[in-house]
Amino acid sequence: MLKVDGVNQYYGGSHILRGVGFEAMLGEVTVILGRNGVGKTTLLKSLMGVVPVKTGTIQLDGVNITLDTPYERVRKGVGYVPQGREIFGRLTVQENLRMGLAYKSGSTPIPAELFELFPVLKTMINRRGGDLSGGHQQQLAIARALAAGPKLLILDEPTEGIQPSIIKDIGRVIRMLADRGTMAIVLVEQFYDFAAELADQYLVMERGEIIQRGRGKDMETESVRALMSI
Repeated sequence: MLKVDGVNQYYGGSHILRGVGFEAMLGEVTVILGRNGVGKTTLLKSLMGVVPVKTGTIQLDGVNITLDTPYERVRKGVGYVPQGREIFGRLTVQENLRMGLAYKSGSTPIPAELFELFPVLKTMINRRGGDLSGGHQQQLAIARALAAGPKLLILDEPTEGIQPSIIKDIGRVIRMLADRGTMAIVLVEQFYDFAAELADQYLVMERGEIIQRGRGKDMETESVRALMSI
C-alpha cells in the first residue's frame, strides 16, 4: 500500500532524514521506533505532505504522491493523527468528526462505525473537544482520521500522555482495523510494550536512518528494547 524510497529531508543545514525507505502492507501495523530527535515525526510529516521531501519518492497504492499536498493525500486515502492530537478545542465532538469529512458532500453522515470503535464519543457528541480528557481527545483524533475511510492510517505517538485503560482501547482498535486487511497502519511509538504488542513489522531509526528492521514477533530476540535505550 505504501512504498517509501530514498527519502531525504533537511532543516536548514541539518540532514534530518537520510535515504529512508520501507514498505507498509495492507493488513499490517508497521511500527517505527527510536529515541526523541531521530526523525520519526519528520518522517510522518513527510508522508503526509506537511513537510516536502528534498529527494526520494512516496507511493500510495502504486501512485506517486511525493508532490501532492496534504489535502490531496487525504483524498487519495491517507489518514493522519498528529502528535499532540491537534483536535479543535472549541468545536464539539460532532463538529470535529465532521472535519474529517470536510472534502465530502455536506450531507455525508458521520460513519456509525466510529461510535462502535469508540463508544464514549457518542455519549460526548455535543461536548467541546477542549473539555475532554487527553485520552478521549486521542480517541476523537483517531476517529476524525478514520471518518473518510483511509487506506493508510498514520499515527504519531498515540499513547503519549494517555491513561492505561484508554491505551488498551486504542491498541484494540488499531489491531482490529489492521486485521480487516483493508488498511495499512504506520505507527510511531516510544512505549515499547505497546509497540511490540501491535507490530507486524518494526523499523528502528537512529540519526535519520533506519538502522534495523524486522518482523514484530522477533522484536525480543532481536534486542529491539536495548536499541531504544542506547
